[in-house]
Amino acid sequence: MVEQVSELKACVLGVAGSMGAPQDWERAASYLDRASKVPSEVVQGTFAAEMVPTAEVPDPPNVTLDNAAESLCGLFLREFEKAVKENNGAKITRFFKLFPLIGRSEVGLDVYGRYVCQGVAARARSNLNTGTGQQDDFFYANTLTKLFEHIAQIVDGHRGLVERHYGPRKMNRVIERLQLEADVQGGIVLDTWSDERHIDRKLTDIKSYAFTFLVQSFLPQQRTATPRSNSPSTRDGAAEDEGVDMKEIDGLLNEMTVMLGRWSLYTRFLSETCSPNDEDKFKQPRFLVESTLQRKIGDRLVSPFNTMTTFFFRRSVEKAFQLDEQPSGLTLNPQRPLKAEPPHITSAVDDIMYIVNKVLQQSLATSQISVVTNVVPTLSRVLGSDFIGMTQRKMRDECYPRAPHQGASPPEHIVISFLVLINNLDVAVDYIRRIIQNITESKKTITGPDGQPEETKHLATLFPSPSDAILVTQTLNSLSTTFEAKVTDLLNDGIQVIFNNIIKNHLRPILSDAFRDIEYQPSSDTTPITTYTSSDQDSDTPETPQDHHDNDPSNPSELVRPRFSKSWTDLLHPLSRILNPPAFDRLLGTTTTYLARLLEKRLWAYHGRVNALGATRLERDISGLVSAAVDIPGSGAGRYRHREVFARCLQMVLVMGMDEDEWDDVLRGGETAEVIDKLGVEERRRARGMVRR
Repeated sequence: MVEQVSELKACVLGVAGSMGAPQDWERAASYLDRASKVPSEVVQGTFAAEMVPTAEVPDPPNVTLDNAAESLCGLFLREFEKAVKENNGAKITRFFKLFPLIGRSEVGLDVYGRYVCQGVAARARSNLNTGTGQQDDFFYANTLTKLFEHIAQIVDGHRGLVERHYGPRKMNRVIERLQLEADVQGGIVLDTWSDERHIDRKLTDIKSYAFTFLVQSFLPQQRTATPRSNSPSTRDGAAEDEGVDMKEIDGLLNEMTVMLGRWSLYTRFLSETCSPNDEDKFKQPRFLVESTLQRKIGDRLVSPFNTMTTFFFRRSVEKAFQLDEQPSGLTLNPQRPLKAEPPHITSAVDDIMYIVNKVLQQSLATSQISVVTNVVPTLSRVLGSDFIGMTQRKMRDECYPRAPHQGASPPEHIVISFLVLINNLDVAVDYIRRIIQNITESKKTITGPDGQPEETKHLATLFPSPSDAILVTQTLNSLSTTFEAKVTDLLNDGIQVIFNNIIKNHLRPILSDAFRDIEYQPSSDTTPITTYTSSDQDSDTPETPQDHHDNDPSNPSELVRPRFSKSWTDLLHPLSRILNPPAFDRLLGTTTTYLARLLEKRLWAYHGRVNALGATRLERDISGLVSAAVDIPGSGAGRYRHREVFARCLQMVLVMGMDEDEWDDVLRGGETAEVIDKLGVEERRRARGMVRR
């Protein structure tokens, strides 16, 4: 205690001496700083009160120190303000460093905060007054950007000085003061921007926009009056946006995107700067959450952005349908070449999907989770109601492939239009899937220091918070899966219409013709598998079909496959030329499934009409027919899957042609039984019993 009192006395005398004639403020402040390290009970104790006072400094030490600190604080404030007026940076720094030494850190931080805020306000006013927003689409966005950049530069440049002299995270108090200034200056920029750009009026116009073309397209009484999609009247009308200038809306959205993106960067920077640890660096500090600028950003930017984006996208969809054009040069005649390149879709698909990508990229660029969770579900809703809804209406009312009378085929141009709409749906799903994958998947594009490519995640850059990135990913994936589910339902319905109205009625005749005059009870290996007419029983020549080209020159007895293949190709190839491969694959799947059922019924009908030799030939014919059924241009990778639907038929003829040893193995449940897994026990016995032995 004696040592502490001795130190206290040295500090008291040192403060008094330094503040006298020498006016050594740094030394005086350092003595006060040393005195602050002496325990308060010693400073205020009776022993110190007896030993420290002198004739020159008669007051108790605590009184002397408090008075000195108060006096120095006032002096430092005056000198600091004077240095600010003189714009003397060295002097400003000199006195700013002294406040914590005299126990007045909060005073120093506050006065320093006011000082830097004066610079922020002056620069912001200057930036706002240097140009006119009417001439520059990004003037206000750039002005707001400069404000945020200026504050970030102050924080980054002054943080080291503040924390070195005031302690860790003491810069936070200055940042809070800077944010108050940002609230004021940023609010002025946003209010001016809103007035200059007439945002409220545009929002009113948007909310009153009627979407006349879309609405009338869905009204039953308007269907017959709807003009052709590529008629001149429609194209002229599409240029009129009923009081809403789409270019202006697009420009405003671009400007708001920049503003919101800069605000996100700014708040992220402040959050990381003010966070006590890495775990909290994504959490915004309370002063930022409750700031008036945060609220104004929501009212002036986020809300209008969401509203305008919804309008912009829906109006773009409407305009795409107004200007929709069919692909030219399509024909169902396989002898005539197709003039258009695949995929055969209307112009609306490309136009709409371009806007989908644009709107998604724009919304993500704001780095605002509230924007993404609002815009993406809205896109999903508009795609479902307008894009899918309009396509469904066209498929139902404008180009439904209906035959004009019994036994006739639907008009070619109607069938083609229907197929093109199916392509539209198929391509749209692929577009959406690729757009979402392009956004969510990692990309190896940046070369690391060792020359190896590094993975970069686009979403992690825009949304550094892991929880935000996960939510955004889920929201985007939900768009893709929801859209695909809705389109798949309509796509399947469309495929079913094509099958029912164009294909189904031809399948029985095709099968009947393929097996025309074919018998499977030959008397010997040399007997052809075609029947003989009564007029030429003694002839060596079997009855031939009307079309002699059905015969395979190398094996005239094999007629089933070539007959079937020709009719099958004639039926499906014209469709496969126009439909996208995935869409045709769906159609082929539906068709082969039905064909397999017809073929199975035909096989069961052979009961008692097949002998052992005929069973072998029947198995060969069925195998050839199945191969031909899946060997259609456009069936692609699904060929094996389509072959699977014939498994029961193939296994039936396999059982019919088994030798006795194989059949015994089946009865015992051996390995051979596993080969005919599609048939039940009774079905196996029934198939085996079909052959006369």
